[in-house]
Amino acid sequence: MTDRVGQFQAMVARQPDNELFRFSLAQALIAANRAPEAEPHLAACITKKPDWMLPRILLGKQLLATGREAEARPLLEEALRLAIAQDHEDPAAELKALLSGK
Repeated sequence: MTDRVGQFQAMVARQPDNELFRFSLAQALIAANRAPEAEPHLAACITKKPDWMLPRILLGKQLLATGREAEARPLLEEALRLAIAQDHEDPAAELKALLSGK
């Protein structure tokens, strides 16, 4: 997995405003058990594309995992709103469960 991290780090270094590269790097970092390092990349994705649900979910889960529920809740609530608006039933169900603490 580290090779994927390095690959996407190089891509982000060349094109730091490319949200797809940042998202791919964030996913690679999460897969490599380096989730805290993914946070700024997920945040950049959310800033660049406010209607992108998945980075909100991943960042919200990361914040929950590190005990930062107050920061996670607004992200997860907005992700739920987006999931419903975009007809993503499975993510909506997952988000409802996360937000209810189940």
